[in-house]
Amino acid sequence: KILSYSVSKIVYVLLKIFQIVSKVEFTNIKCITLDPDFDEFEYCFLKSVNRTYKYLSLKVNLHKLPITKVKINVALLKRYSGYKPFLYNVTVDACRFIENPGYNPIAGFIHSLFKSHSNINHSCPMNEDIIVEKLSADFINTKLTKTLPFPHGDFLFHSNWIAYDINRATVDVYFTLS
Repeated sequence: KILSYSVSKIVYVLLKIFQIVSKVEFTNIKCITLDPDFDEFEYCFLKSVNRTYKYLSLKVNLHKLPITKVKINVALLKRYSGYKPFLYNVTVDACRFIENPGYNPIAGFIHSLFKSHSNINHSCPMNEDIIVEKLSADFINTKLTKTLPFPHGDFLFHSNWIAYDINRATVDVYFTLS
């Protein structure tokens, strides 16, 4: 009985030692309107509820509805000495992607990071403002660290929102994976 207890305790300790624990923490968000006649950010912020719960929210008011031609360019950058391209840099026709999410698996993964917290879930034309509401670091943590093995470090998720072949806005989400 004592031997059985000792073996199970050793196994438990070894599992804890070799367990990979990663944690995503938002550090900043920047939303920039490049064409104020076309869109503007009503709000764009990080909110820290307590030491362990932080979320981001943003709302973009679109002034020229309906929008029928949208592309999104997303890039993941890692901080070395400055932010350098890390894993993805893709441009996706958003209207085509929403109609057929399987046509671009990378865009599908990126969309899954915020889909359940957003109203970006219907095909074109876009007839309403864009909202991402209370996207928590815990939710992103589950998606990133359990789906893909990411190295620790400081990252930037950079996105350009392009309508009618003109860049209308950028959203930069900075986060640390520790």
